Amino acid sequence: MIMDAAAAKAAASFSCVVFLLLATTAGGQEALRPYTVVGDAIPAPLTGSDPERGRAIVTARQNTCLLCHSGPFPEQRFQGNLSPDLKGTGARWSEGQLRLRLVDASRLNAETIMPSYYKVDGLTRVGTAWRGKPILSAEQIEDVVAYLTTLRDQ
Repeated sequence: MIMDAAAAKAAASFSCVVFLLLATTAGGQEALRPYTVVGDAIPAPLTGSDPERGRAIVTARQNTCLLCHSGPFPEQRFQGNLSPDLKGTGARWSEGQLRLRLVDASRLNAETIMPSYYKVDGLTRVGTAWRGKPILSAEQIEDVVAYLTTLRDQ
């Protein structure tokens, strides 16, 4: 996304710097990495990425992606239809836009049914075993972003 100076200044004024714990939590759980939201995106990666691991995460039933989404996964039966088809995701959104949708989709749509995969604060009705833990790690978020950006065909 290319912005003129006024738009960039406006986006920066609405940017939100999110500082989360940097140290490891008491239970050995990796703490969340800091990120900055600029407009409708998190432009900087949280860590490195691997698109092949990302595809495995998306298609693994325990991660629930295919409960709501469908996509170019012919080997997967019973794909969802509640949310956008993942075909063409990489053509529709930038890496940063995809990253924010995975990290905390509620920042873009307060009524979304998509879980916040990398958020631990401000959530309600979280099972005891999941309290204080993100659903996906920073590496997993980046792997999924890397994979989704490869899905360019509509």
